[in-house]
Amino acid sequence: MQRPPAELRWADELSRLRADDDAPRPPGWQLSITAAKRFIVGDERAGIERKFVGDPSLIDRALVTLATSRGLLLVGEPGTAKSLLSELLAAAVSGDSTLTVQGGAATTEDQIRYGWNYALLVADGPSQRSIVPGPVMRGMRDGKLVRFEEITRCPLEVQDSILSLLSDRVLAVPELGDSGMVFAIEGFNVIATANTRDRGVNEMSAALKRRFNFETVFPIADLATELALVERQAGALLERSGVPTPPRRDVLEVLVTTFRELRTGATANGDALDRMSAVMSTAEAVSVAHAVGLRGWYLRGEAGSAADIVECLAGTAAKDDADDLARLRRYLEQQVPRKSGSAWQDLHAARLRLPG
Repeated sequence: MQRPPAELRWADELSRLRADDDAPRPPGWQLSITAAKRFIVGDERAGIERKFVGDPSLIDRALVTLATSRGLLLVGEPGTAKSLLSELLAAAVSGDSTLTVQGGAATTEDQIRYGWNYALLVADGPSQRSIVPGPVMRGMRDGKLVRFEEITRCPLEVQDSILSLLSDRVLAVPELGDSGMVFAIEGFNVIATANTRDRGVNEMSAALKRRFNFETVFPIADLATELALVERQAGALLERSGVPTPPRRDVLEVLVTTFRELRTGATANGDALDRMSAVMSTAEAVSVAHAVGLRGWYLRGEAGSAADIVECLAGTAAKDDADDLARLRRYLEQQVPRKSGSAWQDLHAARLRLPG
């Protein structure tokens, strides 16, 4: 698999945590809140990898929310690992992170709750055999967490289809009569994510908001922490892509610093910049670092250089606003020459490779 789910990727850690977990567990959970937190934030003494870089108190609040009757809504800038956090929470609590609804303009109520096998429906009529359970029905029936990614991208009527499920914890299938009631068992809850920068999203109804606790996931504030994360994630991606050469530390430092300064609209010295409208997130930095390593290895048989960053940044910068390329060019021409180091010099020399 290109990307195994969290419960498979870290199956050994989850198994060891379950075996050693003697703390009280909320009903229906596979781990206690303490053990679930250790799985997410890591425990060096126990050999548990740190998987989420952020405020540990956020994990406490998220886990406590999931043990209540309210859903959890993770909001924040793009690329702040909201989806990763929801996956880790589901893997820790339920041992299954695959009950997922991907929100979008084309998402329908059937994809969330249930649908029908129309061949069986025509042949036998409505029955338990002809029903096709959606992620929410399966989560209620099995007592597991359901992930609703990008909930605000769904039309309002589709969002509100989970209102009664969160309130009454029961899903009615009218076609099945009295046998069509699915009552949620312990362990069921919903983790949703919402992007604060998407344009044209649908505002959630006040009724639906009341059924969620909101938690904001912020970008990584510390340069050294973000650099270490990008180095680790990019190294893992390059290894899976058949690249034996790890990314150069100086190149990654240039890349992460560039992303941070263009994202915040200010240099490390406090000089103001034109802020990019494109998403210059940590996740995008990992993607660009991966592409830089691939270019270096498969085109020249070496680790990627700072010059490769310019080639890879063009596709990141020109997604939404054509003026972003001009902002990136000004940054390379005006700010980069002021920085010291050979990698910064290579970045400045490669500025002419920008398209346009």
